Amino acid sequence: MMKKLSESQIQEKLSTLYGWDHADGSLCKTFKFKDFKEAFAAMTRIAFECEAQGHHPDWENVYNTLTIRLNTHDVGGITQNDFDLAKTIDTVIVL
Repeated sequence: MMKKLSESQIQEKLSTLYGWDHADGSLCKTFKFKDFKEAFAAMTRIAFECEAQGHHPDWENVYNTLTIRLNTHDVGGITQNDFDLAKTIDTVIVL
């Protein structure tokens, strides 16, 4: 089981990610795409990575906008799993 990270650990690790924020107990990032088709294609690519890691985001898609929130529900906060998935998502989405 993963260990919940402290606020200082989160802030330190957040500095290694581009465009991700820490809000309401989650790592958050919003992506904008050309259209719905591109947004949905990105979600599909991310879904395969999530399955491989056994870790799944809370996300919302409205037309060409995808908002992703990552936290580890089992520990009630942010863990290394969330940072690992955020880095993977950034490699999958090339804007």
